[in-house]
Amino acid sequence: PGCRLLQFLSYLRACDRLLKQGYEEGQVEEAMEMFQYSEKKAAEFLHLLAQFNDMGFQQKEIKEVLLLCGNQREKALEELVMK
Repeated sequence: PGCRLLQFLSYLRACDRLLKQGYEEGQVEEAMEMFQYSEKKAAEFLHLLAQFNDMGFQQKEIKEVLLLCGNQREKALEELVMK
């Protein structure tokens, strides 16, 4: 039980850091789950999601492409442009 508590606290700290960067709570939670609670991968995903969203791409398509491309920016952008 103690180990799970530490994991949960670590998860909360990671979420808090991402929220302080201006990401929405729902997106942070979703990204953390998608990347098995890896703060680094979740942060990469959220950053690219915001970037591509600013470029005018649809959020649903962005998520699919980023997952497909493993957060590789250039590959994901290429996929989005081809859609």
